[in-house]
Amino acid sequence: MLENYLPILLFILVGLAFGVVPIAAGWLLAPNKPDSEKLSPYECGFEAFEDARMKFDVRYYLVAILYILFDLEIAFLFPWAVVLEEIGLFGFVAMMVFLVILVIGFIYEWVKGALEWD
Repeated sequence: MLENYLPILLFILVGLAFGVVPIAAGWLLAPNKPDSEKLSPYECGFEAFEDARMKFDVRYYLVAILYILFDLEIAFLFPWAVVLEEIGLFGFVAMMVFLVILVIGFIYEWVKGALEWD
Protein backbone atom coordinates (compact mmCIF):
# COMPACT_ATOMS: atom_id res chain seq x y z
CA MET A 1 0.00 0.00 0.00
CA LEU A 2 2.77 2.46 0.85
CA GLU A 3 4.45 1.84 -2.52
CA ASN A 4 1.58 3.77 -4.12
CA TYR A 5 2.82 6.91 -2.35
CA LEU A 6 6.42 6.57 -3.58
CA PRO A 7 5.84 8.66 -6.76
CA ILE A 8 4.27 11.41 -4.66
CA LEU A 9 7.17 11.39 -2.22
CA LEU A 10 9.64 11.42 -5.09
CA PHE A 11 7.78 14.35 -6.68
CA ILE A 12 7.90 16.30 -3.42
CA LEU A 13 11.61 15.59 -2.94
CA VAL A 14 12.49 16.63 -6.49
CA GLY A 15 10.40 19.79 -6.12
CA LEU A 16 12.12 20.68 -2.87
CA ALA A 17 15.51 19.99 -4.46
CA PHE A 18 14.70 22.34 -7.33
CA GLY A 19 13.73 25.03 -4.86
CA VAL A 20 16.26 24.59 -2.08
CA VAL A 21 19.43 23.61 -3.92
CA PRO A 22 19.77 26.84 -5.99
CA ILE A 23 19.06 28.99 -2.94
CA ALA A 24 21.60 27.09 -0.83
CA ALA A 25 24.17 27.20 -3.63
CA GLY A 26 23.72 30.95 -3.97
CA TRP A 27 24.00 31.46 -0.25
CA LEU A 28 27.13 29.32 0.05
CA LEU A 29 28.98 30.33 -3.13
CA ALA A 30 28.06 33.99 -3.59
CA PRO A 31 30.53 36.64 -2.47
CA ASN A 32 29.37 38.50 0.60
CA LYS A 33 30.89 41.97 0.36
CA PRO A 34 28.25 44.47 1.44
CA ASP A 35 29.10 48.14 1.02
CA SER A 36 27.29 51.32 1.97
CA GLU A 37 25.28 51.38 -1.28
CA LYS A 38 23.97 47.85 -0.79
CA LEU A 39 23.08 48.47 2.84
CA SER A 40 21.42 51.85 2.29
CA PRO A 41 17.62 52.00 2.58
CA TYR A 42 15.86 52.44 -0.75
CA GLU A 43 12.18 53.00 -1.20
CA CYS A 44 10.12 54.79 -3.82
CA GLY A 45 13.05 56.34 -5.67
CA PHE A 46 14.30 58.65 -2.90
CA GLU A 47 15.95 58.48 0.50
CA ALA A 48 13.54 57.31 3.16
CA PHE A 49 14.68 59.52 6.02
CA GLU A 50 14.86 63.02 4.56
CA ASP A 51 12.66 66.08 4.74
CA ALA A 52 9.03 65.27 3.99
CA ARG A 53 8.70 68.41 1.86
CA MET A 54 11.43 67.50 -0.60
CA LYS A 55 10.75 67.30 -4.33
CA PHE A 56 10.76 63.87 -5.90
CA ASP A 57 10.22 62.47 -9.35
CA VAL A 58 6.62 61.51 -10.04
CA ARG A 59 7.65 59.28 -12.96
CA TYR A 60 8.41 56.46 -10.55
CA TYR A 61 4.79 56.38 -9.43
CA LEU A 62 3.53 56.87 -12.99
CA VAL A 63 5.44 53.84 -14.26
CA ALA A 64 4.25 51.78 -11.29
CA ILE A 65 0.62 52.72 -11.87
CA LEU A 66 0.91 52.00 -15.59
CA TYR A 67 2.41 48.61 -14.83
CA ILE A 68 -0.42 47.75 -12.44
CA LEU A 69 -3.01 48.98 -14.94
CA PHE A 70 -1.73 46.89 -17.83
CA ASP A 71 -1.05 43.91 -15.60
CA LEU A 72 -4.66 43.90 -14.43
CA GLU A 73 -5.92 44.31 -17.96
CA ILE A 74 -3.95 41.26 -19.06
CA ALA A 75 -5.48 39.33 -16.16
CA PHE A 76 -8.86 39.73 -17.88
CA LEU A 77 -7.58 37.66 -20.82
CA PHE A 78 -7.21 34.42 -18.87
CA PRO A 79 -10.87 33.85 -17.92
CA TRP A 80 -11.89 35.03 -21.39
CA ALA A 81 -9.61 32.48 -23.02
CA VAL A 82 -11.02 29.69 -20.86
CA VAL A 83 -14.66 30.37 -21.82
CA LEU A 84 -14.06 31.51 -25.41
CA GLU A 85 -15.89 28.56 -26.94
CA GLU A 86 -18.98 29.16 -24.79
CA ILE A 87 -19.27 32.91 -25.42
CA GLY A 88 -18.74 32.62 -29.17
CA LEU A 89 -18.32 35.44 -31.65
CA PHE A 90 -19.91 38.10 -29.44
CA GLY A 91 -17.36 37.48 -26.66
CA PHE A 92 -14.53 37.50 -29.17
CA VAL A 93 -15.60 40.81 -30.69
CA ALA A 94 -16.14 42.34 -27.25
CA MET A 95 -12.61 41.37 -26.17
CA MET A 96 -11.13 42.69 -29.42
CA VAL A 97 -12.84 46.05 -28.78
CA PHE A 98 -11.43 45.99 -25.25
CA LEU A 99 -7.92 45.21 -26.55
CA VAL A 100 -8.12 47.93 -29.21
CA ILE A 101 -9.01 50.49 -26.54
CA LEU A 102 -6.14 49.19 -24.41
CA VAL A 103 -3.68 49.43 -27.29
CA ILE A 104 -4.84 52.97 -28.13
CA GLY A 105 -4.21 53.97 -24.50
CA PHE A 106 -0.78 52.35 -24.58
CA ILE A 107 0.15 54.15 -27.82
CA TYR A 108 -1.06 57.45 -26.33
CA GLU A 109 1.15 56.95 -23.26
CA TRP A 110 4.09 56.01 -25.47
CA VAL A 111 3.67 59.09 -27.69
CA LYS A 112 3.31 61.38 -24.67
CA GLY A 113 6.56 60.00 -23.24
CA ALA A 114 5.08 58.51 -20.08
CA LEU A 115 7.28 55.44 -20.49
CA GLU A 116 10.53 57.36 -20.95
CA TRP A 117 13.03 57.40 -18.11
CA ASP A 118 15.94 59.86 -18.16
